[in-house]
Amino acid sequence: MDLVPVLEESLKKVIGPATAKVMAEHLGLHTVGDLLHHYPRRYAERGELTRLSDLPLDEHVTVVAQVASARIMKFRGGSGQRLEVVITDGSGQLQLVFFGKGVHKPHKDLQPGTRAMFAGKASVFNRRLQLAHPAYQLLRGGDDDETVDSWAGALIPIYPATAKLESWKIAKSVDTVLPSAREAVDPLPPALREGRGLVPLPEALLKIHRPGTKADIADARARLKWDEAFVLQVALARRRYADTQLPAVARGPKPDGLLAAFDARLPYTLTEGQQKVSKEIFDDLATEHPMHRLLQGEVGSGKTMVALRAMLAVVDAGGQAAMLAPTEVLAQQHHRSITEMMGELAEGGMLGGAEQATKVVLLTGSMGAASRRQALLDLVTGEAGIVIGTHALIEDKVQFHDLGLVVVDEQHRFGVEQRDALRGKGHSQGERRTPHLLVMTATPIPRTVAMTVFGDLETSVLDQLPAGRSPIASHVVPAQDKPHFLARAWERVREEVENGHQAYVVCPRIGDEEPEAKGKKKLPEDEAEKRPPLAVLDVAEQLAQGPLQGLKVEILHGRMQPDDKDAVMRRFAAGETDVLVATTVIEVGVNVPNATAMVIMDADRFGVSQLHQLRGRVGRGSAPGLCLLVTDMPEASAARSRLNAVASTVDGFELSRIDLEQRREGDVLGQAQSGARSSLRMLTVIDDEEIIAEAREEAAAVVARDPELEHLPGLRMALDALLDEEREQYLDKG
Repeated sequence: MDLVPVLEESLKKVIGPATAKVMAEHLGLHTVGDLLHHYPRRYAERGELTRLSDLPLDEHVTVVAQVASARIMKFRGGSGQRLEVVITDGSGQLQLVFFGKGVHKPHKDLQPGTRAMFAGKASVFNRRLQLAHPAYQLLRGGDDDETVDSWAGALIPIYPATAKLESWKIAKSVDTVLPSAREAVDPLPPALREGRGLVPLPEALLKIHRPGTKADIADARARLKWDEAFVLQVALARRRYADTQLPAVARGPKPDGLLAAFDARLPYTLTEGQQKVSKEIFDDLATEHPMHRLLQGEVGSGKTMVALRAMLAVVDAGGQAAMLAPTEVLAQQHHRSITEMMGELAEGGMLGGAEQATKVVLLTGSMGAASRRQALLDLVTGEAGIVIGTHALIEDKVQFHDLGLVVVDEQHRFGVEQRDALRGKGHSQGERRTPHLLVMTATPIPRTVAMTVFGDLETSVLDQLPAGRSPIASHVVPAQDKPHFLARAWERVREEVENGHQAYVVCPRIGDEEPEAKGKKKLPEDEAEKRPPLAVLDVAEQLAQGPLQGLKVEILHGRMQPDDKDAVMRRFAAGETDVLVATTVIEVGVNVPNATAMVIMDADRFGVSQLHQLRGRVGRGSAPGLCLLVTDMPEASAARSRLNAVASTVDGFELSRIDLEQRREGDVLGQAQSGARSSLRMLTVIDDEEIIAEAREEAAAVVARDPELEHLPGLRMALDALLDEEREQYLDKG
């Protein structure tokens, strides 16, 4: 009898269509196996209270706590009533509110001294943390209490839940499918499992869901972390192995060619880091299988210079290089800065062009028909050695004479199909050849993340800033607590402009979105919602008529016409505009050395890495930079501590580490996988660095012995489950 289908059975058949539908829609769980791998986030002990002081904002949470007080309050004007309950756990207090007709049952249930599990979304109302209308399950703790006694021992599993499906309902469904865990096929090779003293997979699944002791949880976690690390690393190792089998053309610079001429006209010396990374890239380009390298570095560390030298080396060897940028603003910026750096070397075939020169063309979706036709002609004839463009480069009409290198800037902005389509345009002497690939990111990534997310890429790091970059001071501006701080921020912007400099103001929203549905009745609990994010169009108008009156203020956002965007950037770069109010379109690549100040409105609505990216737009010249992070969030909130972390250091690697520690598990691969559920449920890349490194070594050894995994059917099966269609695309950087 084939036992595998037991875990592949649809949850509809096992737990019923209604619950299965909610699990599929809200948790992405479809089969018995999916539910068995939906592990508890943590465990509450019957005799121990969880910490309310650590609750994250705007997340669905489950807490176990004791009722301290409960009282029914009338709304002002006598229209309706609400129940306010205060719960405590020794570390802090939390207010629960129930409205309208729904107050009577909780008022009867939640008497002072009662212990219960509560589930809901934590929000701030009147500067206090609260749960509005939480679901709850009483924990009376007596022998006759089925709820507690149906869960193993004193350890109550708390599952990642949603508003539609509380933790205790998930626990009941897990009870139903748990016997199937005994049929789980083990993906780890027996020698690896036994050599590391790991428990078998069926045992790990039983222990993680229904532990008798804390030692059970530790055993289960140790085993399940290895599953995740090892299966993912095998997928990446197989990708690396496949790449070594592909043919590519070796490309190297000529002693008296374009690269040598470019280096000779450089007005400064490359940093040690740039020289070291360039050598790594040139060594890769000299081989006959495709380079697959990730170049990451600090904001302003000179990645574009390194990428340009690699492109020039490929042109020297008779090939062409394409740089793929995520936005037209960035593609135009790269084209402008590269042609300026190259000077007459970018004027191949033109009057005044140098002897070794090539042509550098721009290709974007909004170009006029004539200039587009000329660019396409220059590419197919080989006249253009370098092309810089957006996704327009990927279209079928675009043909290359001999594409030797693809440089992808800000790789996380592109789907794999897009990168793949561009690399598929490589051919040499009529034969299909895979171009070399250089992926760049300005978001510094800790080593473990690089190993996990980009494990099939060799990694180069630029952590040294070029000489002449100025320090950036960063400060949090608590606009609600101290409104005079915000007034002072605008004074500082005026001072910078008076000193001959320029400033950015960044907002999270454009402001021309659809208005909220009119006539919608606002419920009392809606009052706890935050106001909508500040918008470019509103803020620009308020500044121009208020604190920045008399200064030349312009706007920039993604919905503007490409020509208009380019014109705004040109005026700002030329110093004709004092203040640019923009969305995050300026996040990467924008280089205006005269811009010294940045004010980020609603800074708490941006992630740590994004704030670091934005801040990197100032301090690019000889004058020091200033970055002001404006927020309405209270001092004690997680959002404020995130902003304090950004203000305290300009070390991007340190910030990316903080960012990861603050994020929920599963986010790390989420973006790279086009929104697919992350394969990391148990593994945390920061804490489990050692396991990831060891799994990488073990995986490489297994794939070297058995690339097709013919002798490891369990591993092959786990790999097929990991590499559903979306994850296959994520991994398929080749």
